[in-house]
Amino acid sequence: MALLSMKNITKSFFGKMANNQVCFDLEPGEIHALLGENGAGKTTLMNILYGIYTRDSGDILWKGQPVSFASPRDAIACHIGMVHQHFMLVPTLTVSQNITLGLRRKGHPFPDRKALNAAITEVSKKYGLQIDVDAYISTLSVGEQQRVEIIKLLYRDAKLLILDEPTAMLTPQETEYFFAVLRKLRADGRSVIIITHRIPEIMSITDRVTVLRDGNNIVTAKTRDFTERELSQYMIGRQLHSIQREPIVPDAGSEGLVLEDVSLTENGRERLDSLSLRIAPGEIVGVAGVDGNGQKELVEVILGIRKHSSGKIRLGGVDISSMSVLEHKKLGMGYISDDRQQDGLVMDMNLTDNILLKTHTDPRFIEHGLINARLVREDTQKVVEDYAIKTPGLNTPLRYLSGGNQQKLILAREMAGDPKAIVALQPTRGLDIGATEFVQQQLLERRAKGCSILLISADLEEVLLLSDRIVVIYKGRFMGIFPNTKELDLSHIGLMMAGRTSEAGEESL
Repeated sequence: MALLSMKNITKSFFGKMANNQVCFDLEPGEIHALLGENGAGKTTLMNILYGIYTRDSGDILWKGQPVSFASPRDAIACHIGMVHQHFMLVPTLTVSQNITLGLRRKGHPFPDRKALNAAITEVSKKYGLQIDVDAYISTLSVGEQQRVEIIKLLYRDAKLLILDEPTAMLTPQETEYFFAVLRKLRADGRSVIIITHRIPEIMSITDRVTVLRDGNNIVTAKTRDFTERELSQYMIGRQLHSIQREPIVPDAGSEGLVLEDVSLTENGRERLDSLSLRIAPGEIVGVAGVDGNGQKELVEVILGIRKHSSGKIRLGGVDISSMSVLEHKKLGMGYISDDRQQDGLVMDMNLTDNILLKTHTDPRFIEHGLINARLVREDTQKVVEDYAIKTPGLNTPLRYLSGGNQQKLILAREMAGDPKAIVALQPTRGLDIGATEFVQQQLLERRAKGCSILLISADLEEVLLLSDRIVVIYKGRFMGIFPNTKELDLSHIGLMMAGRTSEAGEESL
């Protein structure tokens, strides 16, 4: 008997079908992938199961019995847990407090924290989820926060764990560690549903896979019965185009984006250490490094979000070191954020208003000192068509769009008006292969138009694919920079990402 059966599940938002008669079955002790493009209906289906959304029609059977969860609390009571792509943790509380939050234990509201910590530690050790129970969430890496979310479910004895894009923000090393945990869960008889679009990971870890496309069932079968190419075609309904980085000779005679001895010291700690870099017009420079080595600080200093301690930054020959964020944008700086929901978009605003976040000072849309709403709507409609953004309408709040469509909107907004420079921080994080291909192609098109692009990505393959030169960052320092050629020594770059001293052969910064 199946552990879970979802039969003919239908759900629509604003008249647009998100799930159309979707069927899904899960066996005990199985890792089952729910594969599809951004906006295919994967998360919607699992949110229905978890009690976040109410289905329009269809049936759900849990251990053979009909169920209907009005809230996540109901699902957890049946030993079903879900880890969302954006973690639901309180940063000002400890690991232990987050794990037990909402539970009533002996002594409530003043439980025996020592006993609780011992129980949490026992669970973490059993599944290899090492964590400091007294650490505050705000001090943890993304991978460590994910461990807390999983321990939180296991502490509640979840028999089914639903993991939404669990590797989207993990480094390759953290991903391997995470897969080892999943294998232990499966060996313990627990079932796992992975919502994902990463096909190589599916081939590596799952037993079966179900593909959704545009809210419809496409296929369900054992993972070993597919090739990666077959899954890709099932997922996007077409063959992928090969991304080609055509050789372009940057215009060395004119200045693009320039950093000269840029340093940042905060709270007595040196975050950036005398960084110098020149990105010519029509050049992509990729930054390779493990997350947390100064990438975010570098981006925010360039954009004027943080004020650097010393050094100069120029764009097109203009010193922008002391300019505001708005002045950066007016001068031609675009920014693709790594966290679209936190600092890229306003989730409760619609598409038109989110586009206006950058274009509200654009003379094209201002008449007699006021913003012309009609012109803005026409421009937004063109953006939706040009970037193939799937949305029920221009008035739809951004929270109802998939991650990939949210990212496309950011891309369209930041690339409007042919910017002089673009800072792209993890631009394809959490995107499916089709959306990733689109974003990468857009960056190459801006490169061909003479834009200076700083690409920061934890995905070394992406850096190699798009970059003309590659700089390695470690603990706020540039370890070296290399031309991206076939002779590039990847093992050497890997050592530098871990902090090993650079050797001869790299270019001048």
